[in-house]
Amino acid sequence: MRLTGAEIVIECLKEQGVDTVFGYPGGTILNIYDALYKHQNEITHILTAHEQGAAHAADGYARATGKVGVCFATSGPGATNLVTGIATAHMDSVPIVAITCNVGVSLLGRDSFQEVDIAGITIPITKHNYIVKDIRFLAGTIRSAFAIARKGRPGPVLVDITKDVTASEAEYKPSTPEKYYPKGVIKEDELEKALNLIENAKKPFIFVGGGAVASGAKQELKEFAEKVDAPVCDSLMGKGAFSGADKLYTGMLGMHGTKTSNYGVSECDLLIAIGARFSDRVTGNTAKFAENAKILHLDIDVAEMNKNVHITAGVAGDVRVILTAINGRLKQQKHSEWVEKILANKDKYPLTYPEDRFCGPAVVSEIYRQTKGDAIMVTDVGQHQMWTAQYYAFQEPRTFITSGGLGTMGYGLGASLGAKKAKPEKSVVLVTGDGCFRMNLIELATAARYNIPVVIVVMNNGVLGMVRQWQNIFYGQRYSATVFDDSVDFIKIAEGFSVEGEHVSSLDEFSNALKKGLACKKPYVIDCVIDRDDKVWPMVAPGASIKEAFDEADL
Repeated sequence: MRLTGAEIVIECLKEQGVDTVFGYPGGTILNIYDALYKHQNEITHILTAHEQGAAHAADGYARATGKVGVCFATSGPGATNLVTGIATAHMDSVPIVAITCNVGVSLLGRDSFQEVDIAGITIPITKHNYIVKDIRFLAGTIRSAFAIARKGRPGPVLVDITKDVTASEAEYKPSTPEKYYPKGVIKEDELEKALNLIENAKKPFIFVGGGAVASGAKQELKEFAEKVDAPVCDSLMGKGAFSGADKLYTGMLGMHGTKTSNYGVSECDLLIAIGARFSDRVTGNTAKFAENAKILHLDIDVAEMNKNVHITAGVAGDVRVILTAINGRLKQQKHSEWVEKILANKDKYPLTYPEDRFCGPAVVSEIYRQTKGDAIMVTDVGQHQMWTAQYYAFQEPRTFITSGGLGTMGYGLGASLGAKKAKPEKSVVLVTGDGCFRMNLIELATAARYNIPVVIVVMNNGVLGMVRQWQNIFYGQRYSATVFDDSVDFIKIAEGFSVEGEHVSSLDEFSNALKKGLACKKPYVIDCVIDRDDKVWPMVAPGASIKEAFDEADL
């Protein structure tokens, strides 16, 4: 059948099973929006307040489901407004397809109105990108974009389409997407080296990253940890791949990791990294990272091996497939003395906070209590992000949605809306800071327009908390440009968007407000007034070894 390019775009989205798109229309993408109008019963479009919100919403949708998230934007500033969201997805290996439209082919390269080379701009922050100038290649390009986004190490793909392509006609033949199967062939020599390292270890430690979440390896990982008989820590992106309630779990590793994890990894003789990229926030000083250990790296992306730390051996492939292979051949290991020592450290170095006053960790602990650990938790970036990672015991993958690699302030509200649209049956709680919330609160309009019931918890300390913490500890308490000397009232702002909420300044008040917010079936903002000098503990100084983690008592 003959269809316009715009109609081909919509048919290809339907082929790929897309049920929700986040976006913002404009001149060059009008033909696609006109085609979408005729299919609004098949594909839901969420009109965001800003294109960056659309990119973050597509990202949140993808993280919550494992499916490819989709966002639309027009040319020029519409397309460039997606850039931060695409970069966020790229750093955290999130599969999204961003579809933009550009001026007609005859106007390209002429500095035409709202013309920009978005394909060129996004080359460093996408797995791949395209500009489609010929309708004959349109359907194949879109199908390839989805395949690339989801295959191997996931990531974002951009498809830029000239407006004349969306208006012209071509023959369209329906196609069924090929099913993706993770890499099933693991090199035997790599597997043998891995088994040999594990069987000869006396003090193994397992470090879990976001790749374990992406591969859906929760059951295989649990079996592996029990078979190796080793403690388990994780990165920010690995939360929920291994249950935070499991007795072998020791908490997060790195700059704000637990002393138990940091000291344990520094002492172990074998570190088994599963789907992790050894970020600087995890390793601290790489020359001193796990310096007593051999390192075994299991990862789908061989480019990550030996990139940040030197490894002893690596196994390339989907980590779920790798763990299945190892589990089938590994004999039960026993490291009772080592495990008991690490578990004793959990009691010796617990995460604590002052229970006599209202503070961030108390807020997160109350959210955990009321949701029974069964919510999707979304954060922005800063102290509130670390408190959430530390004090909410994530027991399932895809329940912690945060910007880990890029550290994008303003990420949270858009991402929480995407997550809630993806998982309407789950409670979704956004924990944000007053600095971050200022950057994305315009998406309250989106939450209200579609009545998306997310609970928005603002940690309001009147400062840029994490930056102030660094200024306090490392910059002689010179608080340059980190104090908000204003009287912004987030609840009045929320009410302007027709969103209800309330101010709280005690744990009892917060408990009552959270109960109301979780039950009200509409967006709800809770403004939590906390002390501006509350800090995230433990901490590792920049450039230091993770075994030099310190807390307030150490200072």
